[in-house]
Amino acid sequence: MADPFLRVAHALDPETAHVWAIHALRAWGRAGAPLAKEMPRLETIVAGVRFPNPVGLAAGLDKDARAITGLMALGFGSVEVGTLTPRAQPGNPRPRLFRLVEDRAVVNRMGFNNGGLDAGVARARTANRRGGVLGINVGANKDATDRVANYVAGVRAAAPVADYVTINVSSPNTPGLRDLQAGAALDELLAACVAVRGTTPLFLKIAPDLDRAGIDGVARAVIDRRVDALVIGNTTISRPGLRSAHGTETGGLSGAPLRALAAAKLAEVRAATGGQVALVAAGGIDSGAEAYARIRAGASLVQLYSALVYEGAGLPRRVVTELAACLARDGFASVAAAVGTAA
Repeated sequence: MADPFLRVAHALDPETAHVWAIHALRAWGRAGAPLAKEMPRLETIVAGVRFPNPVGLAAGLDKDARAITGLMALGFGSVEVGTLTPRAQPGNPRPRLFRLVEDRAVVNRMGFNNGGLDAGVARARTANRRGGVLGINVGANKDATDRVANYVAGVRAAAPVADYVTINVSSPNTPGLRDLQAGAALDELLAACVAVRGTTPLFLKIAPDLDRAGIDGVARAVIDRRVDALVIGNTTISRPGLRSAHGTETGGLSGAPLRALAAAKLAEVRAATGGQVALVAAGGIDSGAEAYARIRAGASLVQLYSALVYEGAGLPRRVVTELAACLARDGFASVAAAVGTAA
């Protein structure tokens, strides 16, 4: 493990390392670390928003919007913070975050631990985005009696500050939350959130565990309600061929073992939506070649997170550089020109 940052992080338990990383990124952001140089070939427009490159940080790392500037300086084209809930909540009991080193994966059952919507949005409002795009991911409190109202509160508060807002109904760690991905419940939720988002693009994050009927239902709902993009997807409750002893831990699995499932679900969502909705691919992305494959399969943007645990802070710049090389090699002048060309 050549990266000294990783050596220190892996010497700590996973959640302590996570907290330490946020502190380090905050300090780096305050020091004015430069954003990775822009590459014109990678600039793309999705939902009316200009992304300097299509490689984003998925929600879950910076839950409370504390390290936006430092994260942008790593070279991400976008950073998605959260998940933020209307009221602060501690999440599930520790331990709740596990490295699966042999599998280059992570299992988490964090449970939307965060300091609350008001505090997170206030920090996001004053952050230096360094030319990058800021997404705010919102969810419902575990004990909420009206979850739709929780999401409406989140969208209403985040929309004036964010470049886009993501509705997260796909975490496996809040009981019953995934029920909002289907049928009348999803339609009611989307209608209520669209009504308060103003002109801010609205994204919906879904689970990679949906079957084809579930995906078809989501596709109809987002097209009917004019949601701007689908994020495919969150962590999985499946356990595909894991070697680590932590593979049996309860929670959502992310990282390399999710790659095949996430790619398959992206293809299914692309077929179900027929190109009518922008897609954001997540799950097992750890290289420019993998990001390029997801773009050619139909994604306009990609997100990563768990790979940082094993590749370190240099990963975003490497992925961006490799992606630009892939596009140039195959004669694509832009990201948009490559989207869906292998679908």
